[in-house]
Amino acid sequence: MKKIQVLLALLLLVNLGASAQDAKAGAVLDAMSTKYKNMKTFTANFSYGAISASGKKGRVRTGSIAVKGVKFKLNMAGQEIYNNGSEIFSYVEETNEVNVTEYDASADSQFSPANIYSIYKKGYKYTHKGTATIGGASCDLIELIPLKGNGNIQKVEIGVSKSTKEIKNWKLTDGSGKVTAFDIVKFSPNVTLADSYFTFNTAKHPGVEVVDLR
Repeated sequence: MKKIQVLLALLLLVNLGASAQDAKAGAVLDAMSTKYKNMKTFTANFSYGAISASGKKGRVRTGSIAVKGVKFKLNMAGQEIYNNGSEIFSYVEETNEVNVTEYDASADSQFSPANIYSIYKKGYKYTHKGTATIGGASCDLIELIPLKGNGNIQKVEIGVSKSTKEIKNWKLTDGSGKVTAFDIVKFSPNVTLADSYFTFNTAKHPGVEVVDLR
């Protein structure tokens, strides 16, 4: 579940506000925020892997995410998380078990992909770190550092396409100094997604154990 939480924290890095922020970085983030806020839905496929001190990427894994308003579905590391706006389903493929909890909108936090455009304004200092070509696209590099001590995250560097204002990749440095890189492989805005897509379907998982924690 830790990997899932790390990804959620990252897929959400897009709103932060404080005085003495980097104006250039803020302009990039604001443009990105507007881009995502205007989308009714989006889906993305991504790859991720640890990066060694020498810059070499380790084993590469893949995942996917779909977002529609507060609803989302995330597949990553053998886990599936669904939020249909009233319930959250956390399914672990290896154990064929799903935990069901109630979704509380008033308690919504940074660990929700639905907040992708509203996180950078709360609790991070942002700095423009230059530009780079990522996946063939010219990108601005923005560094986010927690304003308060955060044992899970030291910093995050995100690459934002200059032309589309979409996130192309990000690198997370955790509390131990480990760096994990995430790359967007495919991004599709405003796709058609039925509300039922965001509810776990027990019929598709024969023998699944349902643990109702509501």
